[in-house]
Amino acid sequence: MGRTRKADETITREVDSGIAELVPDHDVPDAWTLRLNGTPQSHVDLDDPCHLEFEYVRRLGHVADLLAPTGEPVRALHLGGGALTLPRYIAATRPRSTQQVVEVDGALIELVRGLLPLDKSWRVKIRHGDARAVLAKAPPDTFDLVVTDVFAGARTPAHLTSVEFVELAARTLRGGGVYASNIGDGGKLAFARAQAATVRSVFRHVCVLAEPAVFRGRRFGNFVILGSHLELPVADLTRRTAGDPFPGRVEHDDSLTRFIGGAPVTTDETATQSPPPPKGTWGLPTD
Repeated sequence: MGRTRKADETITREVDSGIAELVPDHDVPDAWTLRLNGTPQSHVDLDDPCHLEFEYVRRLGHVADLLAPTGEPVRALHLGGGALTLPRYIAATRPRSTQQVVEVDGALIELVRGLLPLDKSWRVKIRHGDARAVLAKAPPDTFDLVVTDVFAGARTPAHLTSVEFVELAARTLRGGGVYASNIGDGGKLAFARAQAATVRSVFRHVCVLAEPAVFRGRRFGNFVILGSHLELPVADLTRRTAGDPFPGRVEHDDSLTRFIGGAPVTTDETATQSPPPPKGTWGLPTD
């Protein structure tokens, strides 16, 4: 099946994890939003892979931009596939990069391959499997970037939130590599605080990116948590995040300590899935 042609109607398919929908973006030619069981998962512009619509993906894009000198290829592992927005971005901005994507939904992989095809010159391999199981078998000291962006519905699975899981990711990174995790939380932010504490228990350098209202718990939203054994480009991340259409903030060092408070490190024994977003969040139905 070839390149998707623009249509007025949503394309709906049954996949392993439920119902996938490709919703046309009527403001951007040949751009689509992937929704899985009603939750927006990805936005893809087939004409412009550098177009990052979702704010949290823009922040992951900033991380990818700052990994290495402009245009230099990197090796990346993406846990969670969706419509492959970030792999497309890295392939376009860093030619010759080698990327692996792990997606548990085999039917979703085939849907994306068929209707939202990748450029054949891109070095992106997609593997069907559980993110943690594949990560456990990945070779050590291999990747410059490991991204965890896995949602079962609108929630991060518990087995991808523990210190044991983060340690597996750290093992696969090269010395200056970066671990990046996207999660959702709101209210008292117990989950987000515990996730930041968990990543900080593994990596020497950690920062957290989110919008100010999300940091204050005034609304449910995305947190991007970064960890590295070497110093992170906090100043550049702060500048880029502040300049986003929906400006964000970067917490690190003392401000991160205050954000974490007394939150405990999450282990396999204590791990829980992320909290459910309220109705109306991320375009979820309100009724």
